[in-house]
Amino acid sequence: MRLLVTGGRTGYLGRHVVAAAAGHDVVAVGSVDCDVRDRVAVDALLDAHRPDAVVHTAYVQSDREVTANGAVHVAQAAARVGARFVLVSSDVVFGGRPVPYDESVPPDPVSAYGAAKVEAERASLGSGADVVVARTSLILGDGGSKHEQLFRSLALGADGVLFEDERRCPVHVGDLAAALVELASHDVRGVLHLGGGDATSRLELGRLVARRDGLDPGVLRGGRRADLPDPGPVDVRLDSTRASDLLTTRLRGAREFLAP
Repeated sequence: MRLLVTGGRTGYLGRHVVAAAAGHDVVAVGSVDCDVRDRVAVDALLDAHRPDAVVHTAYVQSDREVTANGAVHVAQAAARVGARFVLVSSDVVFGGRPVPYDESVPPDPVSAYGAAKVEAERASLGSGADVVVARTSLILGDGGSKHEQLFRSLALGADGVLFEDERRCPVHVGDLAAALVELASHDVRGVLHLGGGDATSRLELGRLVARRDGLDPGVLRGGRRADLPDPGPVDVRLDSTRASDLLTTRLRGAREFLAP
């Protein structure tokens, strides 16, 4: 399989997808290779490589042009060359509720980033027949994620709090990367949730990382996201039962993969 991975050169998840795809013919693409906001450049990239599948991990949280329009351009180009398209999306397409979300629940974003992801999802699903939208959650686990770096800095005395009311389903970056590679050659279509097996607060997650890294988890202080003027989504747990039934890749929970 020839697999093209956007964000595959410098992106955190993209680099792991490239590593997980060892044995395939992988084209790792970075922003220096192609600006996904440029439709003509994206078309030229896909024409040059003619991949069998594309895993689109590239995004910029603060830039709708990259997150939404870039995904649209890549999805449409993939459909034109007959490539399967795997879009990485997020749990923040949901606004938050006290029970987990399965794939049947319509998105209801409450943030600009969530709205951009919904736009990317809808355009991708409408671009061609062979598309899967993989919604996931907080990505970490190898020690180098931005989340783990923040948790360590707080455990070492930096000022800040971690939300004790936020509920998400963190996923190990290696597990997610392997699942995305599996999806690139799978026949499932539509939306699929790829959350980890545990629902945790941000505070619990930080304490798990601190304990794993030999730091004092008791140093970490809690706060409430719901008390912020614009809290965004608070409880966006993903129900990933369908993925566990369809895929051979197991998406471990944070309490397992962060165990000391």
